[in-house]
Amino acid sequence: MFTLKKRSIISKARRGEFKTTHGTIQTPCFMPIATKGTVRTLSPDDLKRIGVQIVLSNTYHLLCRPGLEAMRERGGLHVWMHWDRPILTDSGGYQVFSLAKLRKVTEDGVMFQSHIDGAKIELSPERSMAMQQSIGSDIMMQMDVVLPPNANSLTMRDAMECSLRWARRSKKYLQSHRQDSVTDDQALFGIVQGGVDETLRRESAEALIDLDLDGYAIGGLSVGESREDNLRVAEFVASRLPQNKPRYFMGGGMPEEIVAYVKMGIDLFDCVIPTRHARHGSLFVMKPFNFPLSNVEGSFYKTLNISNTEHATADISIDPTCDCTLCTQFSRSYLHYLFDMKEILGMRLATEHNVRFYMRLMERIRMGVESGTV
Repeated sequence: MFTLKKRSIISKARRGEFKTTHGTIQTPCFMPIATKGTVRTLSPDDLKRIGVQIVLSNTYHLLCRPGLEAMRERGGLHVWMHWDRPILTDSGGYQVFSLAKLRKVTEDGVMFQSHIDGAKIELSPERSMAMQQSIGSDIMMQMDVVLPPNANSLTMRDAMECSLRWARRSKKYLQSHRQDSVTDDQALFGIVQGGVDETLRRESAEALIDLDLDGYAIGGLSVGESREDNLRVAEFVASRLPQNKPRYFMGGGMPEEIVAYVKMGIDLFDCVIPTRHARHGSLFVMKPFNFPLSNVEGSFYKTLNISNTEHATADISIDPTCDCTLCTQFSRSYLHYLFDMKEILGMRLATEHNVRFYMRLMERIRMGVESGTV
């Protein structure tokens, strides 16, 4: 499913292709967040037009509403949201641990109350797989135990080992239930856990590699640890993952972080940053730059807060080099006005722009790997 096309000559960056039932993903690739089956304010046609290859949806939210059976009855998420390109679904584990009330973790799974109506819901590794089969995602994530970065070492080890057992159960379930999916050839990714402890991370990676899964994710980062620890652990894990399988950094991140992760040999990324920033009027603007970058930190882009009064009379484009709807048709002053009036169009235009910024960045990165400058 994954083909390594080219390795960088100056870093560990890779160009690859990941083939799925709903299309081939060119890597490195960024996945916008479609938590509940939609990228907020954007239609599937909008996403295609600005170059989005794959979106990420959330099993927890879709389990709460509309539910497993309702999703299956509608033929899966691709059909329901009218999106014919790949979808990755996370297992729901992170949301259970961050949103749900009165959760109880056992070896079997997690019992929790829905954050919507308080209904009791049980999520096990097997049910997570069944739900993702009903969604019909092209890439499924194993269910894992998510902990805050300040968890003690014993708790972190217990969580890591439990996540490994859940990965084995997920694979075993799929081996006997492949026929239950609403789509063909779903890939299963394992999640390397262990906090910032390199010993735990190594044990987790080695055990998951032994399972011979379709891809491997680096989880449990971007949850409050220092950037130094984040980058150190990401590089440590990436260097131990198979060359012939895709590598996914979960939840990262800022543009300069993505460039750093790519140089470590990581292929897939997701984050709420471009869409969340857009809804609050913070836009990414590309600066003129060429790879290689001697100092990635903040050197190739800036952020612009459209609510600042300086933009009220600025009849210029957000970014004259950008080809999104906002930059080709509207001025900063108009977008400032839309946000001041709390008009939804403002959030829509800003969201399209920020997602397009990330797509343009990934396009530049892929070309840079091919040309030997990343």
